[in-house]
Parts: sequence; structure tokens; C-alpha cells
Amino acid sequence: MKKITFMAFAAAIAFAFSSCSFAPNAPGGGYFDDAIGGEPIAGMPSGDQFEEFTDNPFISTSEEPTSTFSVDADGASYAYMRSYMSKGYFPDNSSVRIEEFLNYFTFDYPEPKNAVGINAEIGACPWNSEHYLLRLGLKGKSVAEENMLPANYVFLVDVSGSMDSGDKLPLLKSALLTLVDELQPTDRVSLITYSGSVERLLESTQVMHAGKIKSAIRSLGAGGSTAGGAAIKMAYEEALANYIIGGNNRIIMGTDGDFNVGVTNTDSLLNMVSRYADQGIYLTMCGFGTGNWNDAMMEKVSNRGNGNYYYIDCEDEFMKVFVHNRSHLQAVANDTKCQITFDSTRVAQYRLIGYENRVMANEDFDDDTKDAGEIGAGQTITALYEIVPTVFQTDEPIPYATFDCRYKEQLGLSSKQLTLDVYGDIKSDTENLRFAAGVAAYGMLLRNSEYKGTANLEMVKQLIGSSLNYDPKGYRQGLLDLLNHLSSEQVSELNNRAAK
Repeated sequence: MKKITFMAFAAAIAFAFSSCSFAPNAPGGGYFDDAIGGEPIAGMPSGDQFEEFTDNPFISTSEEPTSTFSVDADGASYAYMRSYMSKGYFPDNSSVRIEEFLNYFTFDYPEPKNAVGINAEIGACPWNSEHYLLRLGLKGKSVAEENMLPANYVFLVDVSGSMDSGDKLPLLKSALLTLVDELQPTDRVSLITYSGSVERLLESTQVMHAGKIKSAIRSLGAGGSTAGGAAIKMAYEEALANYIIGGNNRIIMGTDGDFNVGVTNTDSLLNMVSRYADQGIYLTMCGFGTGNWNDAMMEKVSNRGNGNYYYIDCEDEFMKVFVHNRSHLQAVANDTKCQITFDSTRVAQYRLIGYENRVMANEDFDDDTKDAGEIGAGQTITALYEIVPTVFQTDEPIPYATFDCRYKEQLGLSSKQLTLDVYGDIKSDTENLRFAAGVAAYGMLLRNSEYKGTANLEMVKQLIGSSLNYDPKGYRQGLLDLLNHLSSEQVSELNNRAAK
């Protein structure tokens, strides 16, 4: 295998900065003229860490008719996959979390009257003709730009030596500069940096002084080790010191995920984050690059911090996070849980697709002290169950399950409950269900899941390609473009997985 040339590497980084789209004309089917070590389908060598998990199994409805889980609004897993597949590699199986593939995309759900709205449908299962798919949908109430809460943001920036790469600190700086341009003049921004030591580089400053904020961001350079835990504590104290009652008080952390100095014990870090989350400070984690990425730690910390978890691999992605979907950074529903109760006379078995690390005990649904996920303004959440029916299509829709949702409009308040009876009209075929099925099938192929049934690449492309009428920012088309320009080796490997 030839080594990549410097000019090719520089060109690749420049391309990655400008766009997340696939480069179909690049030799080998990716950004680079040669894979960086190893065969293209073997996985890009790195020190990235992921937590292994097994797919949710089928559960007998007669033994346990109720299933409970926390919502997950993250999208990091999808962006990480795209970055790898675009370069001709496959991501680690454990990096593929299907719920994050689904929730990377916005679905065409009705605007809720209150903080959250729920919907559901049942249709055919493309990879098993004897099963059905149940799609659950949630949407947070949209908030117009002029009505967004005043923001108190603390930018927490990793400037350790491992960030000294074109796809890390320079991209992070561009992302933060872009976000500053989107904020209101009275919003506030602080800047804390960490490497071998922690420094408050910029005290809380109103965005009307954007020049001062941008100058501080532009001055950032990388070097040293990583005091991640100590930095998070300082960031939380900074956020508390400038706390806006009724505002959006949030830390936005940018890192390559390397925690090797400071509070590195996972339990200690999670306990610290939980204490500050209880005081109304949200945490958004943004990951950059590969080689040091501790995905398991980052996801746990963001979950415990009432936040979001993103992976930023290019300019298009930070535009998505900080411009097109910036309202998602304002939570409208907190500690949001879903509970499905199946009718055992109509459903023999069920399986929750994805959400493996978000499954909750059924008794936790009514317990307001139990932590769960947040939904941002205008954000949609999607979940799929594969069900084995005892009663198949009839002339009239019939109820298969009850969908309950609990959420808090504000942290510390009592939760509210929504309830919806789920009817099956299997003759219906909506774009929402087709697209969700296509994304889930793709995720199962990448994971080489034992539950993938007859799913294959052509099925995935057909389902996604027939679901593009609602695609306001072109992200669905972007997935289809990726699939249409995979290398021959990647296609062959996906076909092999489908045949197993």
C-alpha cells in the first residue's frame, strides 16, 4: 500500500472542510488517492474507543408487554459513519448506534400544540414479510429566532497537542466563529481552553462585542496534554457565575475526546456533570477528528449533562449543528421517556431497534427523579419497533399498542404525560416509515446484525430513494449519494454481510 502524499492529504483536508458530500471521482471511491494504512474495508486504523453492545432481542409480549426507553437526540454516530465510509472504510461495528442514524435526520412530523407532540404508525417490515414495523415519532415545539431564550454559552475548547490537525482545531474554530454570527447581540459567550493547564481566555462577553470574542477564538493554538476533567469543572463554574434565569445556560465543548489529565475516572466525571446539570446547566459535546476519540466517554458525559452529542467532520456539519438546527440547542422537553404497552392478543413479540443504552426499567417511567433525554426546539425523535403480529391486516385498522410519553417543560418541574393508541393500517405506506426503515436497515447491515433479515444495499437505496419529497436541507439525498458512490470493495462487503 502506497503512502499518501502530502499534497493529496492537504487537498483532502481542504475538501473535507468545505463539504461532507462524497467524492465519487476520487480514485478508490473516497477522499484519498490511497487508503491510510490497511485495506479500505478493514477500518481506518486509530485509537478511537467505543463501548460494545448487543442488539436488543425480541421479547415475548405475553411475558413482558411493556417497553420503556429514554429518547436520544444525538447524531454523532451517523456523522462518524459518513466520515469513514466517504474515505473507503467501514466504521467500527460498536460505533453504529441506529437511534443516532435515525435522529440525525428531521422527519415530517406535525407541529405540536404544546412543548411536545407524538405520533405513530404501523406498516410492513421490508426485511421480513411476516413482521410489521411500528414507528414512533416525537417533535419538540418550534421556536422562532426572535423568540429564542437569551443564551449564556461557555465555549470549552481542547487545545491539547492531539488537536493540532486540520480536521480538529481549525475546524472547531471555524464552527465557533460561525456560531457567534448566529447569536443575538445580548447573548453572552465565555471561552475556556485546556491542555496541560486550564485557562479562562475570555470572560463572559455580550455578542454585541463580537470582535473581541472572535479575536479570542482566532488566537487558539494547540499544544500540551489534556486536562479535560478540570476544564469541565471550570466551565460549569463560569456558566453558574453568569447564569441567566430562564435562559439557555450551556457549555459547548469541542474536543477530539482525549481525557488523559485531570478528572479521568468515569464515575467521578459523571457525578460532577450530574450535579451541575441539576443546577440547570446543559452540556453540548462536539467531537472532531480520529485517533484519540473516546466515544464511550463522550456519549456518557453528554447524556448525563442533559445535552447533545455531535461529531463534526466538515463545514457542512457545523453549519447543520450551529446554523440550520441551532434551535435544537434550546431544550423544550426535559427528561423525556417513552413507554409502549403492546396488546398481547395482537402482538406475539417485539424488538426495539437501537436505543440499546437508553432502555429503562418500566417502573422508571413514572419516576420523575430518573434522568432521561432532552428534545430541542423543532427537533424530531424517531424510534422503530419490529413486531411479530398475531393478527394480520384486516379491513379496518386495529389497535396494537398504547404509546405513552412523559416529559418536563422545565428541569425540576413535574412531568406531563401524553398518550396515543397505535392503530395498524398496513396498507398505508408513508415516506416517514420508508425512510426510517431504510436508515435502520443500513445500520443493521453495518453492524452485521443477526436481525437484518433480507436487508441488502439495494433495498436500503430503494427505501431512501423513494423518501426524498421531504428533505429541506438535502441530508437524505446526501445519504443516498453516499450509498450510490461506495467503492466496489465496500459494496462487495455489504453484499457479503447481507448474504450471511
